[in-house]
Amino acid sequence: MSTTTTADDAALRAGQTKNLIIATWAFAITFWAWNLIGPLAVRYTEDMGLSATQKSMIVATPVIVGSVGRILTGALTDRFGGRLMMTVLTLVTVPFVLLVAWAGNAGSYAGLLVFGFFLGIAGTTFAVGIPFVNAWYAGNRRGFATGVFGAGMGGTALSSFFTPRMVDWWGYDATHLVIAAVLVATAVLVWLAMRDSPAWSPNTDPVVPKLAAAAKLPVTWAMSFLYAVAFGGFVAFSTYLPTYLKDVYDFGLTEAGTRTAGFAIAAVIARPVGGVLSDRIGPRTVSAICFAGAAVMAVVVAFQPQPEIPAGISFVLMAAFLGLGTGGVFAWVAKEAPAARVGAVTGIVGACGGLGGYFPPLVLGATYNEADHSYTIGLSLLCIVAIGALAFTLLGFRGGGGRRAARA
Repeated sequence: MSTTTTADDAALRAGQTKNLIIATWAFAITFWAWNLIGPLAVRYTEDMGLSATQKSMIVATPVIVGSVGRILTGALTDRFGGRLMMTVLTLVTVPFVLLVAWAGNAGSYAGLLVFGFFLGIAGTTFAVGIPFVNAWYAGNRRGFATGVFGAGMGGTALSSFFTPRMVDWWGYDATHLVIAAVLVATAVLVWLAMRDSPAWSPNTDPVVPKLAAAAKLPVTWAMSFLYAVAFGGFVAFSTYLPTYLKDVYDFGLTEAGTRTAGFAIAAVIARPVGGVLSDRIGPRTVSAICFAGAAVMAVVVAFQPQPEIPAGISFVLMAAFLGLGTGGVFAWVAKEAPAARVGAVTGIVGACGGLGGYFPPLVLGATYNEADHSYTIGLSLLCIVAIGALAFTLLGFRGGGGRRAARA
């Protein structure tokens, strides 16, 4: 082994833990901001007299930019690095947190839609962090690294648990000011303390051809479909669950937020487990377990188990299966995607995952049976989609195509 290689390995080992922790923290805080509207949707509904469809729209709208925007941010991360991109995106989120607060105070449904749309910028940090931490770790530990970073999606749990309580403690305006201040502090921390990996080098290829090249890889679209089901399911539940619990079980805002936080925490814990298991038993097996479990739990939840214990266990198991799947799918991406295309592939896969979380709340809102307080149709559709993802995991994608295309 050469002296240069030894020095590079030493530099990687020295910086891995610190940079993974900071990136995960930044991801969690921006995800909190991304999910800022969902925990307060019941409040907005009562204040503005919103219908079920309108309510689902304000919950789902931030997901659009947070999803589609990942395509661009992933490609830009390949070029400018995770440190710069994470700092910029965290700061850009701040004014929209404050504008959402203004719209809520003004009782402006249109304002919530417009500013919530741009609040989705916070959700694009996922496509920054995956290639960033990927570059810090060797191939046999990337499942672990991406799994730990992915646990930052627990920002949705923080939002579900703390946002309604902060409104009770300090008031609506002060809550949004505090979140904005934390975002600014996080951006400063990222810029001063986070560093791009010594193994990373800028990819200066033009963005459009780079995205086009990533789009030609079989792994990109295979993982996009699977992530749309796994992560999309998580996003859909974590944003819409407060509304679901209010409609089905008549929980109040704080009660529903607490239970939604429990759901998100279960998924957050399961995600790094999914990454570690993928390093050991393979991401295909982990993903198959996820989709089989999600299909079964969709049926169980549709029967409306009684609170607290049966219903609580059902939702926690659903979250755990989805969390395992998110870790497994991105371990699969790290394994299959060419090194120079990880950011671009991550952006497309992450975008599809986010979009997978955009449509289910709309479907749930449109198919809600108000007379029976039932979401049976929407949950049945989830079961069918999960079974389709299971079949594709086992039979549809063979792997290896991304690496072969890169070599060619």
